[in-house]
Amino acid sequence: MSALSSTGFGLVAALAWNDAIQELFRVIFGTANTLVAKFVYAAFITVVVVVLTTRLSRVASRLKALVSSASLPK
Repeated sequence: MSALSSTGFGLVAALAWNDAIQELFRVIFGTANTLVAKFVYAAFITVVVVVLTTRLSRVASRLKALVSSASLPK
């Protein structure tokens, strides 16, 4: 149940950031309806998601290694 709630809250936050970033691109490019603005926005979001996913994966791997090494008897 908590995973479902966390996912829902994450979606709400992502949609809020989506609106904020789209507005930023409207300010920079003048309008969000141009093809160039849409491609730049999509590329930007893709880079951000890839970087965040990579970092989260590394943190999860380190935590998993830390937990498994801490649980081994010495």
